[in-house]
Amino acid sequence: MTQPAMYDVIDNIRGVRKSYTEALIGRGDISTKEAEDALRDYQGQLERVFVEVKELDRYTPEASPSVEAEQTLRTNLVTAVPQERLQQIGDAFGELPEGFTPHPRVKPVIKRRHEMPVNGDVDWAFAELMAFGSLVQEGTTVRLSGQDSRRGTFTQRHSVLIDRENGSEYTPLNHLGDDATGRFLVYDSPLSEYAVLGFEYGYAVANPDALVLWEAQFGDFVNGAQSIIDEYISSGEAKWGQRSDVVLLLPHGHEGQGPDHTSGRIERFLQLCAEGSMTVALPSTPASYFHLLRRHVHDGISRPLVVFTPKSMLRNKAAVSPIEDFTDGKFQSIIDDPRFEKNGADASKVTRVQLVSGKLYYELAARQEKDGRDDVAIVRVEQLYPVPEHRLARILENYPNASDFVWVQEEPANQGPWPYLGLWLPEMIPALQGRLRRISRRAMSAPSSGMSKVHAVEQAEIVDAAFE
Repeated sequence: MTQPAMYDVIDNIRGVRKSYTEALIGRGDISTKEAEDALRDYQGQLERVFVEVKELDRYTPEASPSVEAEQTLRTNLVTAVPQERLQQIGDAFGELPEGFTPHPRVKPVIKRRHEMPVNGDVDWAFAELMAFGSLVQEGTTVRLSGQDSRRGTFTQRHSVLIDRENGSEYTPLNHLGDDATGRFLVYDSPLSEYAVLGFEYGYAVANPDALVLWEAQFGDFVNGAQSIIDEYISSGEAKWGQRSDVVLLLPHGHEGQGPDHTSGRIERFLQLCAEGSMTVALPSTPASYFHLLRRHVHDGISRPLVVFTPKSMLRNKAAVSPIEDFTDGKFQSIIDDPRFEKNGADASKVTRVQLVSGKLYYELAARQEKDGRDDVAIVRVEQLYPVPEHRLARILENYPNASDFVWVQEEPANQGPWPYLGLWLPEMIPALQGRLRRISRRAMSAPSSGMSKVHAVEQAEIVDAAFE
């Protein structure tokens, strides 16, 4: 209607296929019979595909396991790894090729990694590499891409070592012995989140046996790939029955670095969660992250995984795990307060239960210990979705005299887990109905303040309020 003259011209132009066919015949490239045979063959292919698609329209894809059914699938799942296999990963970092010269600042990191499988105090970065390495040992292809993923945005990963003298490269996780039949592939990708995440989603769909991870340089950078998340990752199964195990690693946490280096936008992902569409987790320990990655590969459930990974916690001396947590145990969606669960403190004294996720736990735990608060228990929610409602309800039963339940988060009131969990937890757990309240920053239009001094004041106020 808007371009009638143009369409009159188009209507009088000969078709591209006919014009090109006549040109080929005129040049003697093909004969008339060959052209007619090619056309019939192509039309036949189209007809066959048309019939196949009609058949697919009558096919209802099998649904992935429900939130309830997955608990049964995971009950007997073993994600622990024998210590000798973890030591093999440590040896791959500690025993470099002859003549290889690591950077002086990387050398002590390598030394610690060689010792961690024996001495413990495993940090986040090496826990991740042990998860990757153990999967490679088992025959899994592990593929990681991101804007600085080989070294790690926070100079924490060092998955590829570079010779300081000649620039040659050594990837320890590809030197785990002849029995390790998997591969570790890691790439530094360009600052084009939409394109790269779209590619990794496609790779995960095409190779469902691989562990495929995409890492944002900062969690906020996932904004550039939002349409991939909305259109494919969160809803691909609901729309087309197409499943994916792609993993998103989004550095997240309020560190006073400004609003553009703060948030992985937890609230956006939880808003997209329904019908078991994704697993969303905010682990607080290296071992928790280790078991989460291994569970994702081995649990038989095909579902995207979103992990909000740490920044300052990468070097927090309290945020380490003993080697026993890797050779035993499994991922815990809820972690009870260790003072009451393991150390024999009197749980009957607890009147307030703090629910928290991620790095804020360490700030709360430090204040709890400093003030000697036996009346406060800190319970960590490691998995935000599917909501581990039954496990959380059982743990809350350990505190029969608790009457005050608070969700404590760094994020503003309108962001983070609260807008989702604040709505659903009281409906899921009777003990929280009418009794769950929030402690956080005020509602804000940006993820955080743009001034580090304001950030510090706000952070202190959150911790103070949690213990008032």
